[in-house]
Amino acid sequence: MYTTLDNRLKRLHQAGQLDLLRGGMIGLEKEALRVSPQGCISSLAHPEALGSPLTNRYITTDYSEALTEIITPPSTDRNEPLKFLFEAHRFVYEHLDDEILWSTSMPCVVEDDERIPIANYGNSNAGMMKTVYRRGLGHRYGRVMQVIAGVHFNYSLPQDFWWVYQQLEGDKSDTQGFISDNYFGMLRNLQRLGWLVPYLFGASPAVCKSFLGGRPTSLESFDEFTYFSPYATSLRMGDIGYQNSKEQGTGIKACYDCLDAYVETLSRAIETPCPIYQAMGVKIDGRYEQLNANILQIENEYYSTVRPKQIPEMMEKPIHALQRRGVRYVELRSLDVNAFHPLGIADEQVYFIEALMLFCLLHESPSINVAEQKSIDWNELAAAHQGRKPGLELQRKESMVSLREWGLEICEALLPICEILESGLPGQPYTKSLQLQKSRLQDPEMTPSARMLREMREKGEGFFHFAQRMSKQHRHDFMQQQGSSEDQKLLSQEAVDSWRRQREIEASDTLSFDQFLEDYFAQQLNSETGDMSSSKSVSAK
Repeated sequence: MYTTLDNRLKRLHQAGQLDLLRGGMIGLEKEALRVSPQGCISSLAHPEALGSPLTNRYITTDYSEALTEIITPPSTDRNEPLKFLFEAHRFVYEHLDDEILWSTSMPCVVEDDERIPIANYGNSNAGMMKTVYRRGLGHRYGRVMQVIAGVHFNYSLPQDFWWVYQQLEGDKSDTQGFISDNYFGMLRNLQRLGWLVPYLFGASPAVCKSFLGGRPTSLESFDEFTYFSPYATSLRMGDIGYQNSKEQGTGIKACYDCLDAYVETLSRAIETPCPIYQAMGVKIDGRYEQLNANILQIENEYYSTVRPKQIPEMMEKPIHALQRRGVRYVELRSLDVNAFHPLGIADEQVYFIEALMLFCLLHESPSINVAEQKSIDWNELAAAHQGRKPGLELQRKESMVSLREWGLEICEALLPICEILESGLPGQPYTKSLQLQKSRLQDPEMTPSARMLREMREKGEGFFHFAQRMSKQHRHDFMQQQGSSEDQKLLSQEAVDSWRRQREIEASDTLSFDQFLEDYFAQQLNSETGDMSSSKSVSAK
């Protein structure tokens, strides 16, 4: 079953190039809501001392002014992203008063959808675009859906690996095309095996009833204030989380067959008007309520558990960046915030996910047809809502297989990759992580989701009080530890520099916002960005 994987590892071994597999770059993006002492989403602005969320490379905001996002620099050192996450959390807490960073993916008490503050990025055209985009998301999906937090795992392999790998594969095509094709193979396999991530690491089996705002639900009542599903692993990844639900009715779905197909399907969604969104209006009484009335305002609105990524230049469209320079790295977006770890992600998760992503690259990866896509979607929902159900079966090709059996099979196939990755490292961290994941497959009670529900029952807590307790404990842990003076100085300087960069962007604007948007959406693949150059280093996200 894993002949292709075995042969590729064998060729790398015979060529003496296995060490290239250990040179991958890892970066993390971690989101966390700022919450008041009473447990409500903060109404306060993003602290000025944290820098400009428009231009700060390390600490910004996501959808809401209250949804803090920490971005680590990519590194080949597996410990460095986690170390940076600690330093950034420590820095954030130094500049918060009584607020805490929420320890779970699902939000705290939601008093009113409209009271969730949309992120503010200043008065520049680039900043206004980011805010209007978020305003549109709120109209389309509801603001509460946008404050679900997660952890994103970014991964890439070094250029030296690709040169060797292409030669060993006997491929004569353009190297960047080869790289993109293989990253898309990784993306397809990550979708096929996507159910494994919420099963192993899902930490959202329960949610505050206020999250649903009185809407009907099939979830059960845990107590007066908490909904849950007895065998759920990640309600965040289930059908109550943020999804492009209206997109299904239009027939637009991103295709991962290759880079060109992916760009084409996303472009179609970005350019196709949607009657539902047209009825909402775009510019009302002089204020933009959304960027446009198309199926997607911009590429990032398309929800997916994985994304191919290339860094845009200036205000370059992400799909143009991909077309021009190919895939630079892959972003895995399906990780819940780990409620039991102050950083929201543990080292054992980093080790396992890296091995899984390498497996998905080296294993054969045919195109995904319509039937398989339905199975992928079904498996993801089944694992999210019923992953720990005894005897749960998933769809695999044209038959059914137990989640436990399939997961253990994958773990066996991961063993040689783990052994390669940990060569020269003390303590066998990859193999130990793999053993832990096998234990979770053999005994669902060892999963984070089961542990959360068990603690809630044992302590007589609903979701809110559990999450509040863990959040306060994490804050205590951070404040009890001394940060690195060098890293704290770096973060402090970045905050200062980011405000300077924002002022420069604002001062350099020469276009009206109307013209800015028109120019942005009129970009052609072969055109120059022209006046957009004033917004360099700022993405439209």
